[in-house]
Amino acid sequence: MLSNDNISYLKNTFSFWSKIDKETQDKIIQNTTTVKYKKGETIYSPNKECLGVILIKKGELRTYILSNEGKEVTLYRLLNDDICILSSSCVLKNITFDVYIDAQKNTEILLVNSYIFSELINKNIYIENFALKTAVDKFSNVMWTIEQILFMKFDTRLAIFLLDEVSKLNSNTIKITHEQIGKYIGGAREVVSRMLKYFEQEEIIKLSRGSIEVINKNKLKSLL
Repeated sequence: MLSNDNISYLKNTFSFWSKIDKETQDKIIQNTTTVKYKKGETIYSPNKECLGVILIKKGELRTYILSNEGKEVTLYRLLNDDICILSSSCVLKNITFDVYIDAQKNTEILLVNSYIFSELINKNIYIENFALKTAVDKFSNVMWTIEQILFMKFDTRLAIFLLDEVSKLNSNTIKITHEQIGKYIGGAREVVSRMLKYFEQEEIIKLSRGSIEVINKNKLKSLL
């Protein structure tokens, strides 16, 4: 049984909530559970059952695809209050590619049963519109990722990543490994390390073990 706090979270997150009847609201509540994942845990992969609709209360998830050679390409990351619907490929039948989802931090989510949500989509236009809009928003992120990989130089992609991180964290210091950056922007760790070293030589950043400090945002922006 969901706590009152989690029920309120559902109401505030689902924009269609006020447009559905109490019976439908109760059905969603009764088929939503709280789940916690540890950092590094794979919570969804193609060989697992359809997971459900994910509402992230706190933490961070990474959604990515995997090539036959084992190369990971991050599609997007999900943070506090984000919604993931690609974890419910059985809800949106036109999703035909395989995605993986890992917990980047200890993460707490609300998980809405995929089959119940699929049933409600077929019955309620407001829920259907919500699901489609959420999927379109995420596919916009996917297209931005693909555009960067195909058409942008690596230094530009790295600069965009660093600027996004300092903005998101509201701090000039980013605690992250070179390997993690490689996974996020689709590059080998060695390439990331070389480019970061170049940025340091240009007095754009300062490197230390496990962290990067941006010391000249203007120079970083000039790479865009």
